[in-house]
Amino acid sequence: MVLLAPELADVERLLAERAASPVTTIPDLSSYLIAAGGKRLRPVLTLASARAVGGKGGDAVCKLAAAVEFIHTATLLHDDVVDDSDLRRGKAAAKNVWGASASILVGDFLFARSFTLMTETRDLRILDILSRASCVIAEGEVRQLAAIGKPDLALPEYMAIVEAKTAALFEAAARAGAYTATDDDDAADAMGEYGRRLGRAFQIVDDLLDYGGLTSVIGKTVGDDFRERKITLPVIYAREAGSAADREFWDRVMGEPDQRDSDLAHAIHLIRATGAAERTLETARTESAAARAALARAARGPCHDELGELADQSVNRAF
Repeated sequence: MVLLAPELADVERLLAERAASPVTTIPDLSSYLIAAGGKRLRPVLTLASARAVGGKGGDAVCKLAAAVEFIHTATLLHDDVVDDSDLRRGKAAAKNVWGASASILVGDFLFARSFTLMTETRDLRILDILSRASCVIAEGEVRQLAAIGKPDLALPEYMAIVEAKTAALFEAAARAGAYTATDDDDAADAMGEYGRRLGRAFQIVDDLLDYGGLTSVIGKTVGDDFRERKITLPVIYAREAGSAADREFWDRVMGEPDQRDSDLAHAIHLIRATGAAERTLETARTESAAARAALARAARGPCHDELGELADQSVNRAF
């Protein structure tokens, strides 16, 4: 979004400044991940939500956007330790460079930095929104951890995990961003609902991409969720629509630490052959449409149309 370029530059500056510390491991490790880039989707969502309800940018919303990115980065550092991931953003995971303990502690530091930035906005509503979201995110990660090895995970429990681990921060970013520009609770609620639905669509498509999306090409990063035995929507749908033999397969590969070299390819085959991939994408489309409907209830300021396109793009990544 061209309009946001100056503010995004300010956010990048804040990320570098606030990750600084005389304890050299902290800036070295944090900049290793932050400088790797990423989509900066959550800061963009924060900034664009403020613009969409009539905001004109400024120091407060940039600090909020940086706080949101720090929360996200902290969760990535923690997740890579919990999931024992080897790669993050195309590079060796920080835990493989500095160790698991350092990754966890620097993640804690970034969480603390995010709250410093929040308080500098001088808005208790924003502090309340993001502090609550931080608790929900942690709960979501624990729920997902507890769900590993449960191939019969119920759909409502999966959606609760998605709501907590991903949608909560999207919602908080959009709602808090709106509050930097307006006191209209209805507009802020609409932007929060937009963010929540966008986050749900985004995570559902991410879960589908772990099995190659709708393409026939298996990328290098495909299969992380499968190997970690995370029960996601494509698996739920494929197990539900499959034969008794298919369910036995899912119970073995997801319920027990018993995976063979050929299992991932067979899992991808079943997800496509049973229609689970298309059904997963349709669920994401429903969430994306709900995001657009919520956006339509907010005031039409700058970035309004771009946020609508972002909802579409969150689904189109599957192709």
